[in-house]
Amino acid sequence: MPGLPWPHPNLSPPHGGIPCCGRPGPWALLRETVIILWLLLSSASLPPTWGQTKIPLETVKLWADTFGRDLYNTVTKYSGSLLLQKKYKDVESSLKIQEVDGLELVRKFSEDMENMLRRKVEAVKSLVEAAEEADLRHEFNASLVFNYYNSVLVNERDEKGNYVELGAELVLEPNAHFSNLRVNTSVSSVQLPTNVYNKDPDILNGVYMSEALNPVFVENFQRDPTLTWQYFGSSTGFFRIYPGIKWTPDENGVIAFDCRNRGWYIQAATSPKDIVILVDVSGSMKGLRMTIAKHTIATILDTLGENDFVNIIAYNDYVHYIEPCFRGILVQADRDNREHFKQLVDELMVKGVGVVNPALSEAFQILQQFQEARQGSLCNQAIMLITDGAVEDYEPVLEKFNWPDRKVRVFTYLIGREVTFADRMKWIACNNKGYYTQISTLADAQENVMEYLHVLSRPMVINHDHDIIWTEAYMDSKLFTSQTQSLMLLTTVAMPVFSKKNETRSHGILLGVVGSDVTLRELMKLAPRYKLGVHGYAFLNTNNGYILSHPDLRPLYREGKKLKPKPNYNSVDLSEVEWEDQAETLRTAMINGETGSLTMDVKVPLDNGKRVLFLTNDYFFTDISDTPFSLGVVLSRGHGEYILVGNTSVEEGLHDLLHPDLSLASDWIYCVTDIDPDHRKLSQLEAMVLFLTGKDPDLECDEELVREVLLDAVVTAPMEAYWTALALNGSDESEPEVDMAFLGTRAGLLRGSLFVGSERVSDRKFLTPEDEASVFTMDHFPLWYRQASERPPGSFVFNLNWAQGPESQGEPLAVTASTAVVVTVDEKTAVAAAVGVQMKLGGLQRRFWAATRQCDAAAGTCPESCADSDLDCFVIDNNGFILISERAPETGRFLGEVDGALLSQLLSMGVFSRVTMYDYQAMCRPQSHHHSGTQPLGSPLTAFLTATRWLLHQLCLFLLEWCAWGSWHERGAEAKAVFHHSHKHKKQDVLQPCDTEYPVFVYREAVREANGIIECGTCQKVFVIQQIPNSNLLLLVTDSTCDCSSFPPVLQEATEVKYIASVKCDRMRSQKLRRRPDSCHAFHAEENAQDCGGTADTSASLALLLLPLCACFCGHTAPV
Repeated sequence: MPGLPWPHPNLSPPHGGIPCCGRPGPWALLRETVIILWLLLSSASLPPTWGQTKIPLETVKLWADTFGRDLYNTVTKYSGSLLLQKKYKDVESSLKIQEVDGLELVRKFSEDMENMLRRKVEAVKSLVEAAEEADLRHEFNASLVFNYYNSVLVNERDEKGNYVELGAELVLEPNAHFSNLRVNTSVSSVQLPTNVYNKDPDILNGVYMSEALNPVFVENFQRDPTLTWQYFGSSTGFFRIYPGIKWTPDENGVIAFDCRNRGWYIQAATSPKDIVILVDVSGSMKGLRMTIAKHTIATILDTLGENDFVNIIAYNDYVHYIEPCFRGILVQADRDNREHFKQLVDELMVKGVGVVNPALSEAFQILQQFQEARQGSLCNQAIMLITDGAVEDYEPVLEKFNWPDRKVRVFTYLIGREVTFADRMKWIACNNKGYYTQISTLADAQENVMEYLHVLSRPMVINHDHDIIWTEAYMDSKLFTSQTQSLMLLTTVAMPVFSKKNETRSHGILLGVVGSDVTLRELMKLAPRYKLGVHGYAFLNTNNGYILSHPDLRPLYREGKKLKPKPNYNSVDLSEVEWEDQAETLRTAMINGETGSLTMDVKVPLDNGKRVLFLTNDYFFTDISDTPFSLGVVLSRGHGEYILVGNTSVEEGLHDLLHPDLSLASDWIYCVTDIDPDHRKLSQLEAMVLFLTGKDPDLECDEELVREVLLDAVVTAPMEAYWTALALNGSDESEPEVDMAFLGTRAGLLRGSLFVGSERVSDRKFLTPEDEASVFTMDHFPLWYRQASERPPGSFVFNLNWAQGPESQGEPLAVTASTAVVVTVDEKTAVAAAVGVQMKLGGLQRRFWAATRQCDAAAGTCPESCADSDLDCFVIDNNGFILISERAPETGRFLGEVDGALLSQLLSMGVFSRVTMYDYQAMCRPQSHHHSGTQPLGSPLTAFLTATRWLLHQLCLFLLEWCAWGSWHERGAEAKAVFHHSHKHKKQDVLQPCDTEYPVFVYREAVREANGIIECGTCQKVFVIQQIPNSNLLLLVTDSTCDCSSFPPVLQEATEVKYIASVKCDRMRSQKLRRRPDSCHAFHAEENAQDCGGTADTSASLALLLLPLCACFCGHTAPV
């Protein structure tokens, strides 16, 4: 383990501090500094007469040595660590230690990933060709009658037991390849959103035409069995998905999923774009109109992605940016910024008179400046004008900024049912290559907003440019709302489908988008874990610098008992995970698609941030051809750069592989079992045995990994007999102190043996998939293995195991102790394995109290003992957590929480160091800014008026929902879903993304013993700390008669980084380096710009006529 820099008690962030701006956590640091200065001054004033203390150093050292020796003998005996070290030593002459070539490794991984992704692209291309050919042959039939598998209606029966219309029988069977969902791999099915009529002629003709994709879906899957979902999203709204599946509405009976607002559809249908949204907030927009306008803006924002740029300007008598920090610029439309805009839009208020020309001028100037500065998307530019009408003459502004080239498209959205200004709004759109729509209800927004995407897609369609796009990482939790679908990170490859008919060429008709999903977990399997060493890993990032896959990416957070995606889970920047890269050298090189390497000293958090490893990592990186992705591989210096290579006979290895105590890492790919249906039922061990015996020649296995497993199986085989003998010899013990022994090797092989009955094991989840930290996974080696690999040879690392994790209120269950087994060949050292035991906490404590009754033989009767009332004895680990205390509730707690004065003194003396860590993926609970909860009602009249306002507000919302449902029954469900989601969103979304810092405390191994005195008011507290040999443990003995509880505790808790306003604004405005997509389709000479929209349906219902009256009452009232 690399040496730690000598600490200062108030350790500052590396490279001048993270975050680069602001002053994170000043009060916590100031408090600790004051405590330490006080303690130093107090200690300095004391006479250095140690003879007066009640704690003899020699006695404490004797206790530590006695306990350490007893502990070492116990754990080496039961773990068999010396035997395992000897077995590897015996075969050392036949082993080789090879140095890993990181650049060669990353190139190989990249090539394998490129080949895999190319197969997905070929599948999508075949679907595009089939769809376009089918459309070319299809003649539109307005009276077409056609039955198809409707995903919602399949297998549904009416009250007479007959299948409902469009609900024919579709045989569905669970399929492991598709997350065990019930599917039909011989045919696709069709899903439609609730607001799309399933017998609309456009829908029926599109569904009929796309039936031609069924044989292509099946053929693709047969050719490449690693394919997952394949689909065609139509521009008319239907979604054909293969394999066929049953789709169930959500709890409100609504199917809100619309393929046209999914990221893969939007990115494939359009080129990158710069958008300025202008929203009228004059007094005429009050009530329902403002509600519709806000929903329209949110819908537009949902059509943007990380390759787009956006800003929103509200106007009335004045022009004002809804986010003042974004004045005069465009910001990347990543998830963070989109959600931020939505919150600000929700707070907009109406007043004044609408004057649009200054706002239009401002929008044109922003777009022009960004274009000239070579910023933003450098592709499409558009202005979205959302208003209920205006009387101004727009022509001078348009003539000044946009004519005659018309490089900026203008899309107009007329809000409400008033048609007085319809011609004027349409004129603006048609004379600026845009599109005009009128939005009268909430349910109209989705369809009308989508029109702008069709306009932007025209140049690409006319050119027949089939750009291949890859999305950012995402979790499509909306895809199967009622299915048991695990939240897996995906990327999608997609391509647009065009009409090739000559008569529609100038209209540039987009038929839809085809796509196929790639789970990032499957992609990362091509970077096998065993080739990366104990601490190594691989990761992917996008052209925008966002993480696609990384072992430290934490996309989910817990809200109550549920795991939910974080709002910004797919816009986590590489610099926020690899935060030691202060100069962003790594990020810049990877975004630019370079191939190379660099070295960084890093601090790696372990055990939920309670511990830290100090490593020197080598980073190797390259791009993945024909994708926007770059791949990085990390190898830790020292043993992490070496790989152990050996050989053994198949016969001998097979014999030892079949022992019942042996298992393999279930997440690792020893043999490919997820393609052939006959192999899916096999475990990795079973598949390997079939491969080695030649009984299944079709099995593909990683021969290098299989050889390593065979060697480890042979070398570790004697451990089974050793542990069995120990269990038999110790069977007479009434209460064995050791529950089990276990070992793991760098090939993912695990062995374990119980010394007690399974019902008596203290921690039954240990070494099971339920305890992910204790087993080999795709992302990491077990915690006990990682910690042991950084300890000196022969030294054990001890950890407490908890009932439900250390953050729970449960009690500690057991103690694990582990040590590394190393092999040295030609002066190169590699970690071959780690071995350890699980002990009962009570047994460890009994051994400790027995050891502290020891004293020097010459002293006769022991003058001191930890049983004395004036002494407190603790056993703590190298991160300050208490393993043993006289007071049971203190076990497992952090020392600084129990005795802040003592830990502060240890920090000031340099016995412990404080390491500041950062978390840029944290979730914090924001401080409430609502005042209604703190303002008392002034009088009964005030209370009555307030309640009346609230009731009117609720009535308004009810009428709005009823109107949307009653007038347009096909659209009403969507409107209901919109309201349900918005209110649910406000009520439940409590936690928000934030940046936090937290301390980790690390013992300095060079300090073997220390002592001191703390001045605590009227008394002096004496303490002695002593290393316990061959472990990561420390013995701490203090004087219990002196009360230092007046000192505040030193806590290991995360605090939110608070940025001052100017710094926060600078961070929000900052434009990080990114690589733009290669293609851009902004305009085409043959484009029919006069296809620019028309007048919406203006039929009204009684409910709608009443809604403005309701709006007058409701306005912008809010519930109390």
